[in-house]
Amino acid sequence: MANKSNNQETFTLVLSLLITLGLLGFGVWFFRNSLPFASKQQTQPSANSSEQQAATSQPSATFDTSNLDTSLPNPSVLTIDGSVTIVALIKQLQIAFNPVNPSLPTTYGLPDGSPNGTNKGIQNLRDGKVLIAASSRPLKSDEAQAGLVQVPIARDALAIAVGVNNPYKGELTMEQLKGIFQGKITNWSQVGGPNLPIKVINRSPDSGTYTFFQEVVLLEESFAPDSTNFTTIKKDETTSLLRALGDNGITYSTVSQLENQKTVRIVSINGISPTDQTAIKNSTYPISRVVYLVVPRKTSPGAKQFIDFAISPSGQQIVQRVGFIPLK
Repeated sequence: MANKSNNQETFTLVLSLLITLGLLGFGVWFFRNSLPFASKQQTQPSANSSEQQAATSQPSATFDTSNLDTSLPNPSVLTIDGSVTIVALIKQLQIAFNPVNPSLPTTYGLPDGSPNGTNKGIQNLRDGKVLIAASSRPLKSDEAQAGLVQVPIARDALAIAVGVNNPYKGELTMEQLKGIFQGKITNWSQVGGPNLPIKVINRSPDSGTYTFFQEVVLLEESFAPDSTNFTTIKKDETTSLLRALGDNGITYSTVSQLENQKTVRIVSINGISPTDQTAIKNSTYPISRVVYLVVPRKTSPGAKQFIDFAISPSGQQIVQRVGFIPLK
């Protein structure tokens, strides 16, 4: 009987001890997980994860220029090449930057005064022929992987233009616009207009605007091949596009280059005009975009100074004056 009593007492003590330890363990777990910082520490992404998220963020995301490595020496001339569609903006930024740093003259184009378009401009930057590229499209993955970074400087939109005497007076949908530039819609009567062939005047493939249009409107599908009524110009310039429109042509360019032209009429897309700045800011106009200055991550203080000026309040006033939309 004594042994049985001792065994019961031992069992009771062990059971009590196990229950006590279990309660203590639960209390520690509950306390640790109830702290305001506990779960955050466990779920906080690593630095690499944050960098990956930043790399895949929206192309309009801002870039902190303090992250640039400005260890390269300042050049005697700050050379820039790139977009033709934002040439007026770049030229005005050049003029206003001169008093900011009069010892650092700037050029735009190779040769100066002859910008080669976004795609060629970025290639010239990669080849070390210029120090900054002006881009009317986001960087491609291979360009970003090559160490280039894009700094947004303005918002913009593409406008669809026809000649002022074109008898077609209607609007277009994105689907109709895609069909026209893929050669599936070839007569204005197919979109509710007169029985008149549609003459397409396409931009040069060197143009970032060409690339952006292909991605957004054609959904990365191909343009129609050149034919009697489809012409792809060789040099990226807007004047020749507009001169070729005639009474039945259609083309596209940045809205700031078209809205004050007397020889063309802007066509609304999906019922929205690109001259509506609110529609561009909130991206309800379907062919809206951001334009950029592009540099290698390792650059010079002078290049960073030019970029910082472009995104400063003074630079953003120029953005608005030239006809683009400031970032804020």
